[in-house]
Amino acid sequence: MDHSRAPVLEALADYQRLGRYGFTPPGHRQGRGADPRVLDVLGGALAVDVLAGPGLDDRLARGNYLGDAEELMADAVGAEMAFFSTCGSSLSVKAAMMAVAGHDGGLILGRDSHKSVTAGLIFSGVQPHWVPPRWDAERHFSHPPSPQQVREAWERHPDAAGALIVSPSPYGTCADIEAIAEICHERGKPLIVDEAWGAHLPFHSDLPTWAMDAGADVCVVSVHKMGAGFEQGSVFHVQGDLVDRGKLKLCADLLMTTSPNVLLYAAIDGWRRQMVEHGAELLSAALETARHARTALSRIPGIEVMEDQLLGVEASHDLDRLQVLMDVSATGASGYEVADWLREHRHIDMGHSDHRRTLATLSMADDKSTVDALVDALIAWRTQLKEPAPHEIALPSPRDLELETVMLPREAFFGPCEAVPIEQAPGRIAAEQVTPYPPGIPVIVPGELIDRAVIDYLRTGLEAGLNVPDPADPKLNTLRVVAR
Repeated sequence: MDHSRAPVLEALADYQRLGRYGFTPPGHRQGRGADPRVLDVLGGALAVDVLAGPGLDDRLARGNYLGDAEELMADAVGAEMAFFSTCGSSLSVKAAMMAVAGHDGGLILGRDSHKSVTAGLIFSGVQPHWVPPRWDAERHFSHPPSPQQVREAWERHPDAAGALIVSPSPYGTCADIEAIAEICHERGKPLIVDEAWGAHLPFHSDLPTWAMDAGADVCVVSVHKMGAGFEQGSVFHVQGDLVDRGKLKLCADLLMTTSPNVLLYAAIDGWRRQMVEHGAELLSAALETARHARTALSRIPGIEVMEDQLLGVEASHDLDRLQVLMDVSATGASGYEVADWLREHRHIDMGHSDHRRTLATLSMADDKSTVDALVDALIAWRTQLKEPAPHEIALPSPRDLELETVMLPREAFFGPCEAVPIEQAPGRIAAEQVTPYPPGIPVIVPGELIDRAVIDYLRTGLEAGLNVPDPADPKLNTLRVVAR
């Protein structure tokens, strides 16, 4: 296929060149009707914000620009089929779950799954069969489930419709997807991989193995995370015959908008072309930049740049080294405090932060200048650090974080519920999810039996800077539970 082409991007350029005008949405008419104060900031984007059809394409989509772009994407990465989505991988993973298990059977799921997986359970009514992550109790850090854990889950739940694993994690740690896919395929069941953080993986051999190359049946990637797309740009990749592609597309259509933003399609399309033509070179440079970052940051007293600690038989199978994870606990500070100081004093935002770590997500856009700015900022932070404020977070044992599912998430969420003071929540069944964000992995899922250790963790974590945006009461004075 001709990868010098970018069909959606080219069609958008033609729209402007021809001076098309539509008596259709969007009502701002490529910025003509927008407030000048909006144009000052968004004028360039508004000028190419057009309706997908009739607009970019005609009313019957006879140009097939999107279809051609999707075929090029599939060819670029070696998948059999690709679908673009403008609603993020949060939608894409829900559609994949519904296509595989929407009828019956349930899904085997890593308990380190993103909150979008929980939302998929609530929408679909699918029964979760959770596989606990592997825990590094010393560092209070979770690793993806092992193949043996997945095998044992299949032995407990042989009627499950499929399995879903997150890899890479938001921290760059990876599961052994090849072995997990083989275990699923022994039973004739599909493996879905939430690979939101892995859009770049097919384009460089020194990165972790891409899910399709490892045998997954469906993988979902977020082009905006590690690629060069707009926020919300996502792609489904499909291969094999274990997933009904027609049903997958229908499930995506049920969930996604009928007014997709063609800017997102165009950016995905252009990024695919860039990766085919220059990806190996760009990602080689990015990996070299990451090596420079890891070396320079590890010289700062009290900062441990994590790498070997994340790999091994009882840890993760592989690591995306563009995710530079720093443990700052030796300084007495929390990752939250580091992130807040960098934003306030150096105008630098970090990817993720937790009670003892902060993460710099590097990409092909970074170079020595951006890394050196981060290093200088962290040296300045470390120099001014005197006596960190105490932050007594009650960290539960791994066992205490493994809550028991006693009701379907859908039934708990939509059924009768009540808000109770959080002190009264232990022993009750959760009716809402509670998700520290980022990275977006729920601590409590609807239908789980709440215990005291998790409540203590959430309350003390909030006091130390934990962000928990999704409960009805974000201050967690109350929690929604199933009514008695």
